[in-house]
Amino acid sequence: MSNPLIANISLLFSDHPMEERFQKAADVGFSQVEIQFPYEWAAEDLKGWADAAGVSVYLINVPAGELLSGGKSFSCHRERQPSFISACSKAVEYGKVLGVSRINVLASNLDHDDKPDEVVATYVENIRYAAEVMLHEGIQVTFEAINNLDMPNYLINSFADMKAVYDAVAHPNAFMQYDIYHMAMMNEPVVEQIEGFSSSIGHIQFADKPGRGAPNTGELPLGEIFQRIDACDYSGAVAAEYRVSGNDEMDYGWLKG
Repeated sequence: MSNPLIANISLLFSDHPMEERFQKAADVGFSQVEIQFPYEWAAEDLKGWADAAGVSVYLINVPAGELLSGGKSFSCHRERQPSFISACSKAVEYGKVLGVSRINVLASNLDHDDKPDEVVATYVENIRYAAEVMLHEGIQVTFEAINNLDMPNYLINSFADMKAVYDAVAHPNAFMQYDIYHMAMMNEPVVEQIEGFSSSIGHIQFADKPGRGAPNTGELPLGEIFQRIDACDYSGAVAAEYRVSGNDEMDYGWLKG
């Protein structure tokens, strides 16, 4: 595949401390990595570990509040906008030290009393703000849909949801982040969407389905999908973002093929 293939080291090599994951990624052939939330480590330490391993950091996420514990992020609720602005500043600070080219803005989980139109409008406004701030740093902003089986309360689940946000943001520095696993879990036509909207996609991630494991652990024809990505106009990176089993041959053997 001619597209850069990168490792999400928040999930891959997760049986090793963070300072070792960069070298582990390099050892199996990755030259670039992404980190979901790097903020528990000093940016300078992360940069030093990456440099020592000879890899670069491609993408990080904006801090997302309580999102991963089932709560709200900073990005979708009007009363949390000051926190979102601070989170963007922190992401830019880390992004500049690490030399990233992408920063992802996750949406939020919703409560039963949230008004969807207001929440979407705030998310659109915040993505647009981030896109403008990061444009001046040479960093592209992305945002993604997450399937409603893994995260039933997440704001945007389907490709249509994501495309509607993209159209509403309408900023030249804001792009969709297409996660093959999440869209396959939603029974979306993955290849057709990637091929049809390649100019609107800023980043692609993958895992097999079901189980969100490595390629060849599920039912997705990821090899064929990679070939179709390679043949289309999408020129960005393709990131391995899957749960590891602890069996290195199962987790990383596909890279030899």
